[in-house]
Amino acid sequence: MLELQNISFRVDTPEQSKEILKDISLKINDRFVAITGPNGGGKSTLAKVIAGIIKPTSGRILLDGEDITDLSITERARKGISFAFQQPVRFKGLTVRDLITLAAGKPIGVSEACDYLSEVGLCAKDYINREVNASLSGGELKRIEIAMIIARGTKLSVFDEPEAGIDLWSFSNLIQVFEKMHEKINGSILIISHQERILNIADKIIVLAGGQLQAVGTREEVLPHLLAGTGSVCSVLTDKL
Repeated sequence: MLELQNISFRVDTPEQSKEILKDISLKINDRFVAITGPNGGGKSTLAKVIAGIIKPTSGRILLDGEDITDLSITERARKGISFAFQQPVRFKGLTVRDLITLAAGKPIGVSEACDYLSEVGLCAKDYINREVNASLSGGELKRIEIAMIIARGTKLSVFDEPEAGIDLWSFSNLIQVFEKMHEKINGSILIISHQERILNIADKIIVLAGGQLQAVGTREEVLPHLLAGTGSVCSVLTDKL
């Protein structure tokens, strides 16, 4: 279980001081959790705080009761936290098989690597030896990244707006992948998203606006208010894909 205790994050410049996250306290132990809210509300900052990319100004982060607040992103990865960026990184010179093997953290055969690609709906023979470069589309990269996270088998997998930069076909397939992950994963999935189709498969929805929690509850408790426009951040849902 991930627990955030009074997390705040402030950026200080010579011109101004801006508080991006304000006293966030959360417990995340559901299998599929979605964080939504308006642009600039602090969602991506919170994801980066959880992953260890940035350190909170104040507060504590606990993973299964252990204080990981001061641990780096590498140390948190070893503890069982995976992070997927909005735009997956391209690795010139590395093949898809190389990346999946690195993610697994142990030598694996071609057959096992192919199994992970099949989990995300990719034909293994077409991808296993391809270089992770500009020849791959955004949707392909997203699914390869998810295959890596499945291979890692971590306690917590964090995705920052996985729908960003992909087309309708790729997004529809991405939803199917997350639905399969939801059924099979042993840990928790945390997704930052505006998309109703992602929120609609979440066990818990967290609404963040102005750096503060606006709502936390089950899909049945939170989503109807967002869709009906009765919440303070009802305009955050988009369905452009």
